[in-house]
Amino acid sequence: MDKYVCKACRYVYDPEKGDKSSGIPPGTAFEDLPNTWVCPRCGLSKDKFEKVI
Repeated sequence: MDKYVCKACRYVYDPEKGDKSSGIPPGTAFEDLPNTWVCPRCGLSKDKFEKVI
């Protein structure tokens, strides 16, 4: 599964870790995050992330 980084604050969403603060369990792919999910660090929306190459 791919990692994604927030364009503003550089937070990296790692699907192997999930997002405990938002109740997203480990193993959740970025594509499977709800559209309402926001960056836990700066609050920007999911569409402000880009795939880590």
